[in-house]
Amino acid sequence: MAESLICNNTQSRVSSVLNRDVKQFGKKFMFDSNEETCWNSDQGESQWVVLEFPQPVKVFELRIQFQGGFSGKSCKLEGSAKKEDHKHIVDFYPEDNNCLQSFPIQDVPLVQKLKIVFENSADFFGRIIVYTLEILGEKVL
Repeated sequence: MAESLICNNTQSRVSSVLNRDVKQFGKKFMFDSNEETCWNSDQGESQWVVLEFPQPVKVFELRIQFQGGFSGKSCKLEGSAKKEDHKHIVDFYPEDNNCLQSFPIQDVPLVQKLKIVFENSADFFGRIIVYTLEILGEKVL
């Protein structure tokens, strides 16, 4: 059965934070279950989020909630074992709205690191705003 794979021991990195203001727009706000906080990237193409899990995982679903007008238009999910280079897993194309969107992932290899790349944005300046990011799957011991 699928469970949330993001836990306190999951490490995360992002490509940028708006005006480097991590107190107001930092990466932690994607995972805090508060619908009033968010990660807000700075401008520029190809923004990204990297997650490193404490153990290998099998990913079944990605859920993401953007702010309308600041969503990714063309996105890709990459993954790898702990010390390998990222390999392409799947492309996905979110709608430009405020709804929680779900993307089932088929035939995913065992990974310990995931990279979500927002290749371009609905925003003219390339900014991405994410209120919620969830990765569902199963932990492999």
